[in-house]
Amino acid sequence: MLWLGWIKSAVSRMSSICLLDTSIFLNILDVPNRNRERAEVLDKFAEYIELGCRFIIPMATVIETGNHIAQNGDGNIRRAVAQLFVDTLEQTFTNTAPFRISEWDSQHQIRQWMKAFPAHAQRNKSASRTGEGTSFGDLSIIKEFERTCSKFPMSEVFIWSLDEDLSAYHQGQPKPAP
Repeated sequence: MLWLGWIKSAVSRMSSICLLDTSIFLNILDVPNRNRERAEVLDKFAEYIELGCRFIIPMATVIETGNHIAQNGDGNIRRAVAQLFVDTLEQTFTNTAPFRISEWDSQHQIRQWMKAFPAHAQRNKSASRTGEGTSFGDLSIIKEFERTCSKFPMSEVFIWSLDEDLSAYHQGQPKPAP
């Protein structure tokens, strides 16, 4: 499998932890109409693998990607892409994919996020997106980032996203230039 060669070359050099946003995972999977940056994303993906990054797919990314697949194209295309999605995620359980799915959060944690959500929805998502607040999905990715930073305080941790607001989350050494 394509991923297996990348994993074998990177296993001994793992140093950074990269949380994949939906915008990146859609391009990796080549989801029609959601893959405009595919070439650049795959180049960067190969570079991060070569550098030894460990990849985590937050649950929001899994759910949002599944939603985009189900709302995209005709039924045959949706089915083919959905099968690729399932096959790719299945590989995370056998360690043959270069990433893993994050752990499901407890009801207590999700309730804490819900309490914080109104304030995040109120404030501007970024300086360039003043009419939009942080979605609950993005908030959960941010919370996953914070939890990962707490768990691995000496590691570089970053969110890889095509959205400037999420890509600003970074702990540790500077990530490679885009």
